[in-house]
Amino acid sequence: MTEAQKIDLKAAQEAVAGLGQEKVLDPEKIGDTLLERMPSPTGWRLLILPYRGKGQTEGGIYLPNKVVEENAVSTQVGYVLKVGELAYQDSEKFPDGPWCVKGDWVMFARYAGSRFRIDGGEVRILNDDEILATIQSPEDVLHF
Repeated sequence: MTEAQKIDLKAAQEAVAGLGQEKVLDPEKIGDTLLERMPSPTGWRLLILPYRGKGQTEGGIYLPNKVVEENAVSTQVGYVLKVGELAYQDSEKFPDGPWCVKGDWVMFARYAGSRFRIDGGEVRILNDDEILATIQSPEDVLHF
């Protein structure tokens, strides 16, 4: 294993948070090397990391993996990881500028975008006009 591969592996491991064998990507811990390895959205698209939610209730009860996975598939909140080079460039469509930027928490339609799995979770690629709102924190929105 080369030194660069060791650094990438360490960055990926640090970005993955969770309990036991469950892997959950934490967007705050994603390093530049891991982010570079993720797909780059083309044109007017955005790379979004859906909010997975907590694996346990505030009272400390662990939720079954099936419940957590079902909530993750239908989540409506995500973290903007990358923005395509043409996103929000249409001044007629977006006269006030971009609706969101890299690092924002956003809301989108429940089944919007193309979903695909990576090690540690799922990411989505959405069109720039599929963003419904920006939010301060994913915890501000109830998830069912």
